[in-house]
Amino acid sequence: MGDIRPTIVVTGVAGHLGLRLLPQLQNFNIVGVDLKPPQTSQSLRFVRMDLGQETSCRELFLLLKESRAVAVVHLAFVMDPYFDGALDVDRMWQVNVAGTARVMEAISEANHDEKVVEKFIYTSSAVVYGPELPRPATEDAPLMAHTLPYAIHKKESDLVVQQRSPALRGCSAYMLRPQLFGGPDAANYVVAAFRQSTHRATASGKPPAKKMPALLPWGAKYLKSRRQFIHVDDVARLILHILQTREPESQRLTVLNAAGKGEPLSLQRCIEMAGTRVVRIPGSTSVRILQQLLWKFGASNIAPEVLPYLTGEQIVSTDRLRDFLGEHYPRIIQHTVAEAFSESVKSEDALSAPVASAAALP
Repeated sequence: MGDIRPTIVVTGVAGHLGLRLLPQLQNFNIVGVDLKPPQTSQSLRFVRMDLGQETSCRELFLLLKESRAVAVVHLAFVMDPYFDGALDVDRMWQVNVAGTARVMEAISEANHDEKVVEKFIYTSSAVVYGPELPRPATEDAPLMAHTLPYAIHKKESDLVVQQRSPALRGCSAYMLRPQLFGGPDAANYVVAAFRQSTHRATASGKPPAKKMPALLPWGAKYLKSRRQFIHVDDVARLILHILQTREPESQRLTVLNAAGKGEPLSLQRCIEMAGTRVVRIPGSTSVRILQQLLWKFGASNIAPEVLPYLTGEQIVSTDRLRDFLGEHYPRIIQHTVAEAFSESVKSEDALSAPVASAAALP
C-alpha cells in the first residue's frame, strides 16, 4: 500500500527552526528546500533551491504541482549578511523579501486550476514592531522596525504576506511573529551578546584574542527594560498544530504573536542569568561610536545596529495566541521566557553555532 501521509514543503529546512521542526513531522511526507541538505537523520526528500533567484518561483511551482503538497512552511530567511555569507545586503533582500514573494506567487499559480496547497505558514518576527515599544504590541500595532537589516527585511516580508495572502486562491495563510528564539542551540545577535561568544573573525581571519564585555549607556532605564524569548521547540509545536488543524480559518490571514510563558526578563536579570560582563559608558552616542569601532575590527559580535534592540523594551501581547490555541496552549507553549533564555546562554552547542535563522547563502 502506498504512503498516504500528506506532503508538505519546508523552505529553509537546514536552518535552526527547520532542524527542530523535522522531528515533529512524523505524520507527513517532507520535501525540504534549501541551499544545502539538512544535517539530520529524519527521512525527507531534499531539493536544492535558491529563493534569491527569479527562476526559483517556477521551480517551486513545478515542485508543488508534482508533489501535491498540501502545505508550505516558509522558514528560509537570512538573518545576518556577515554570519550567513551574504556580504551584499541587496542579495540578502533578494532571499528574504523577494524570496517570500516568489514562494507566495508559486502557491498562487499552483492553485490556479485546482486547490493543491491548503495552508501557507510564514515565520515573521516580533522585531517587526521595532526596538522600543511604549506598551505590549498587539498584532494590529504598527510595524516600526528600523536600522537592523534583519528587522527591516522581516517588516518588508511581513507586508508582502499581508498584501499577497488574498491571492493564494483558497489557501489559508498563517503568519507567526515570535520573539527571539531561545533553546539549547539558539543563535541570534541578542543571545550572542549575553553569551559574549564571538563568531566573527578579525581582518586577519583569526578570532579576537579576548572577548569584549557588553557596552551599555549609563541610566537605570536600560537595566529595567524588559524582553521576551520563546523556546524554538515551542514554535515548532505551534507550526505542527497549525498543520494538523482541520477546520479552515474564517479569515484568510491569521497573524499570531508568540512568546514564552511567564513574566518578561529585565535586562538586569538577563545579565545576571548569563553572567555577562558589562561596561557602562556615559551617553548612548558614545556607546554607539565605540561599538562601531569594536565591530569594525572584529573585537565584538554585536553589530552597532543591534544596540536599540538590546537596550530597548520589546514586549508583545499573546492574548490572540492563547485564544487561538485554547485548551492546547499548555501543551504547545511549554517553556517560560526565563527557561528559553537560560537554555540559550548555558548551552555549549550555542557557543559554537553560527548566527543564522535559516538557509545560508553559498
